[in-house]
This record gives sequence, structure tokens and C-alpha cells, in this order.
Amino acid sequence: MSNIQKIDRRNFVKLFGLASGGIILGCTSTTIEKKFKPTINPDFFEPNLFVQIDIAGTITLIASRSEMGQGIRTSLASAIADELEADWQYVKVKQATGHEKYGNQNTDGSRSVRTRLEPMRKMGAAAKMMLISAAATKWNIAEKDCKAENHFIINTLTNDKLFYGDLVALASQLEVPEETTIQLKKVADFKYIGKTLKSVDLKDFTTGTATYGIDVRIPNMQFAAVARCPVAFGSVKSFKKNKAEKVAGVSQIIALERRTPPTGKFFGMFGGVAVVANNTWAAFQGKLALDIEWNYGDNAAFNTEEFKQTLTERVHKRGKLVPGGNGNVHTAFKHADQVVEATYHVPFLVHAPMEVPNATAWFQKDKIEVWAPVQDPQTARSELAHFFEIPIENITINVTFLGGGFGRKSKSDFVVEAVTISKKINAPVQVVWTREDDIQHSFYHATSTQYLKGSLLNGKVTGWLQRVGFPSIVSSFKPLSDYASGFELGQGFTKNPYQIPNFRLENVKAEANLRIGWLRSVVHIHSGFGNNSFVDELAFAGNIDPVQMHLDLLSKETISLEKTALQYRTNRMVAVLKQTAKMANWGKKLPKNHGMGVAIHYSFYSYVATIVEVSVIDKKVKIENVFTTIDCGLALNKDNIKNQLEGAAIFGMSLAMYGKISTENGAVKQHNFFDYQMARMQDSPNIHIHIMDKMHEPPTGVGEPGVPVMAPAICNAIFKATGQRVRSLPLTDAGFV
Repeated sequence: MSNIQKIDRRNFVKLFGLASGGIILGCTSTTIEKKFKPTINPDFFEPNLFVQIDIAGTITLIASRSEMGQGIRTSLASAIADELEADWQYVKVKQATGHEKYGNQNTDGSRSVRTRLEPMRKMGAAAKMMLISAAATKWNIAEKDCKAENHFIINTLTNDKLFYGDLVALASQLEVPEETTIQLKKVADFKYIGKTLKSVDLKDFTTGTATYGIDVRIPNMQFAAVARCPVAFGSVKSFKKNKAEKVAGVSQIIALERRTPPTGKFFGMFGGVAVVANNTWAAFQGKLALDIEWNYGDNAAFNTEEFKQTLTERVHKRGKLVPGGNGNVHTAFKHADQVVEATYHVPFLVHAPMEVPNATAWFQKDKIEVWAPVQDPQTARSELAHFFEIPIENITINVTFLGGGFGRKSKSDFVVEAVTISKKINAPVQVVWTREDDIQHSFYHATSTQYLKGSLLNGKVTGWLQRVGFPSIVSSFKPLSDYASGFELGQGFTKNPYQIPNFRLENVKAEANLRIGWLRSVVHIHSGFGNNSFVDELAFAGNIDPVQMHLDLLSKETISLEKTALQYRTNRMVAVLKQTAKMANWGKKLPKNHGMGVAIHYSFYSYVATIVEVSVIDKKVKIENVFTTIDCGLALNKDNIKNQLEGAAIFGMSLAMYGKISTENGAVKQHNFFDYQMARMQDSPNIHIHIMDKMHEPPTGVGEPGVPVMAPAICNAIFKATGQRVRSLPLTDAGFV
């Protein structure tokens, strides 16, 4: 980190400056069975550490997850502080580098709290035990006569007290307690867990002093922009650089080969032509001045409208049977009072985080150092070690704040680009993508088409056939992966909670012509849309209230779809649905042209129900109110959970209203926010959040579960208000926006 210089607005040195001295505890694996390691030299900073207490009493947590607005740095810090009986004003958080000693740092899947809460609590509890032991030694009393309280150890016999910082020298000489001896606090004794805490980074975020990847500056660095083929996996045939070379500030123009790692052809980097300059704007202008002839390759004929028609034809024919069905749907359809059929479509989607992909890299002989907003720094290290044949221990990834990620920044293509250019020009360089680069060369959320057919007999759903086709994420790793994988179908398709006597699932072929990746909530997006839209259609056909229809389908008290402690429990979904209906005053008389729609979904082990109220005037929809309830087990930081659900509501609104990536002759048609829009402030509804009190349950995901319910709840509300059913997203295509 010594290569970073202070700049005017951002102070990188201050952010990453490291104090030394004190008690330091660390662990090296990601499971809860991990072992604590004693400090060898407490006066020297060891990067294999998570908790540090210095002689001033300051407690520092090394965050091993990337912060992209989900509040993980605050959440994990609060868990340690609670067990440590710390005063919150003494808690600081610093970011880990992407080294394997910190365990798996891949920040995705709404799992950071679920997997890291207990280890972090044990970190705090162990440190507290050492401080108590040190105080007992000083006072020459038994440890049982001491207690920790708000950054002090109290002598319960005399009420004397010792400040944490004053115990550091002695405590750091003690053995770290065995993990089996650590006693965690009871729920009733929590001080920070389950409460509302402001972000430890709030001041930096609100004053503009937080350092994102794009803010990094190091001495003598250059800036680069890359021109890539408009068609995915195309290549450069030839290019002329004379005009670009005349742009003021442009210093070099170089060809970039495509780099493909063994993990799959879609990773690595596309290649193209890089323009290097002494500032980002000059690099952008030089890129525009390039004259490039492309080889468009096999995907030049790929058109998304044609692909949609292909998928629609396929889901209307028998597909590959997916295990998990029961009964005989065809018999159910034959004997039904009513049979309902519908086909639903979700287009390709892109993440479009506010901070575009960027990375700063310096290739020096046998060392690589990178500064970048990445979700998965360890995979980035592995790719760099492979491509550049550098020992992995010589590669450092400094993780900055992420200005949004949503899955896009778990890929390392932009990091590989920066290192490639740095090596070619023998200087540090920052690569910045334009918004157009981000939208037209991303890893897209897969388009999907679903066909559903259901039967009603005496007001009960007796048959359910669901057939889906979408390009698999596995195509990014393995060629010819034309059917959905098991883990993708497990996201709301096979784990359908409804109790239906005749149930059949099928999957149809869907080739990948674009890079397919993870986007916030992943396959749950189209699973939630299909399931909830179809239940609403069945309810309408049977003249049954939609909330009551969901309750009827969840009538069996408990079902278990997981062989772990995190089993799906239907009664928890019933509880969130009833709470949401109560909060929204479901069934109340609404103004003219208003309608309410409901959706429920189980994802990342959390239960969510949402009711949306819309108004539709002159066929233009306005989302008036969103009511959401979540059961996420132990609620670590309620303010953060509320923030996540509010953000998920806006994110889900954006996808439902505007989200669509389309191609023509292989090239993505959208460019920037003018034709790939987001919900704006004027679109924001009133958002009402309720968090269920389940503090004795394990913590589950909160970052993503609020997304899958939004599109179906909105579309169901539109149907209630207008009688028009939206089965193909986005709403702009249906004329409602």
C-alpha cells in the first residue's frame, strides 16, 4: 500500500493506514469450526488477523467481505463489539486484501452474515476472556469476580475498573482460549445485535471521502480505455490509429489479445484495442477516434427477439423432466373444473452499478499489485497468477469500496485488462469502462421463458405443470451447457413450497450467445415472476382472493426441502404473508384506478412477502406503496436490513419497469441510462418494511430476497387496477411506462 499517494478529495492513505500494537486474533478458515491463533508479535501488524485492540483501546476489525453498499462492514463489526462488550465509539473497520489467509472472500449469495456471524462473535468473546484474565491477574482475584462492561473490566468485589487499552500489554501475553471454552452471549443480553446501528462508513460516504476503485491514484500512473468488439467473442481484424494518436494526451495504442482461463471461455477478458493517455478523458476520446475492422464471429446473427420466439416454441412442447414432481398432472387437467395456461417472459438484464468496472494495476517484474472494486479478490488473484505466470503470493489485490456490484464485480475481466496493459507499457495504469462498455459487454442475467398450466377443482389447485428455458450460468464455465443446472433450478423452481397433489416440472434447451452471469437474486427473479403471476391467475379464475389462494397452497403446516438447520418452514411464510396483508390493510376499498398485488418468495433461506399498490392513469403506472415483510432469522442490524429491502424494492422496480437488454445482429442495442433506465426519485413509492422477530433462529440472507417479489406484485396490482395481465417484462414494452 506504500505506493498510494494522498489526493485532494480522497485520502487513501488514511483509509488504509494501519495502527500497530495490542491484542490480535485471527482465524484462517470460513467454517464455524475454525481455530483461533495466538498473536506471535502483538507490536507488529500481521495481515492474518481479524481483530486488533491497541493501547488506546481502539478495536479494529479486518473486513473480509467487500463493501458494496450492503453494510457488511458495520454488521460484522457489531457482532464482535457485542461479544467484546465494546464501546461502539472505539470500533473501526479496515478492509482485508484478497489473500487466502482470510478465507473465502467471494461476496455474493447474501451469505456473509449467515456464514460469518458466529466466527466473528467468537472473535469478540475470546478477546473479552483474555481481557478479563489480564484484569484478574492484575487484581490477584479470580476471573469469576470480573465482568466486562462498555470497554472496561469491572472488579465485582470492589467496583474498581480497568480500561481495555490499559490491559492490552498484559492480555497480549496470554494464551488464546480454546474455542470449546468460549461462551457466547444469550439473545436477551445483546447490546448491538438486533438493534439499529449507523454505518461505520457513513461519514466517509456522505462527505465524499470514501475511496472507490475509480478514485485510486498512484505515482506516475497512466489511464486507459479499451475498444471491444460489438459482438460477444468477436475479435480485431485490423485497426488504424493515426487519428487517435493525434488526440492530446494519448501516448500509446496497443492491441490486446483475448485471454481465456481454464475455468471457461466466457471469463478472462475479451481483448480489443487499448488507448493509453495521461488522463481518462483523453483515453476515451482516443478510443472514439480509432478506426477498427472487426471479425464478428459466430454470434453475429444472434437476435434476442428471435431467441424469445424460439424459447416460446420450446416451452410449449414437452421438455426434459426435472425430478421432484408427484402425481399425474394430465389426469388432473382432464378432470378439472377449469384449466389455466400462461407463458411468461423475462428479458436479458444487466447490473449497471453506478460505479462502472475499473481497476488500477502495476506490473513490476515478478509482482502484481491491483486496486479495484471487486467482489471476489481471490479469484482475481488466481486468474492473474494463471495468465501472467506469477506466483500467487506475489499478487496483491487491494479491495476498495464498490459503487454497487450486484454480481457484476465478481468477474475479473476488467482487472485482467488493467494488468495486461500495465505489463505492456511498463507503468501503473487505471482502466475505466464507460457506461456503454458496461452495458454492452457485461455478464448478463439470463433471459427466460416459462409455460405454466394449472387446474382447479372445487376451488382447489389440483395440477401444476411448469416448463422453463433459460441460458445457464454454467455455460460460462463449461461448453455445451444448454440446460439449466440443478443449483439454478433450485432457486424457486424445484423448491416450490405449494402443496399440490399433481406437480410436474420440465426444462427446455437454451443456448448461451452472450456471457451469462449472476445478478442480484439470480434465477429467483424469473422463478418469482412465474410462480406468483400464475397463482394470481389461478386465483382470478377460481374467484378466490389472491392472499387466500397463497394461504391455501401453503396450508400444510411444515415442509422440509433442505437437509440442514435451514429448512423451509411453511408456517414462517404464512406468518410473513399475514403480517404483510395486515400492514397493507389488504382488502380495503381503494381509489378508482388503484389496485393491489401480492407476491411471496423464499430465497437465500429468507421468507419475504410483498404487497404493492399501484395507480394506473391513462395506462401509465405509478407505484404508490410497497409493503414488505421479511423473516431473516436473527436480525443482526435492523437498520441495515431495512435499507436492503428498500434498495431491493427500487432495484426490482427498475427491472420490472425498464430492464431489458436486446441484441440485433449480435450487438447489444442499449447504450446508457437513456435507453437502459433505472427507477428515479420521482418513481419512488412509500416503502413500508416489517422485520419478523426471530432472534433465536439462524441469520439468513437480506441483500437479495426483496427483489424477486417486486415484478409479480406490480404486475398483479396492474391486473387488479386495469384487468390487463402483463406476462412479458418490462412494463415499457406493455405500454405502462
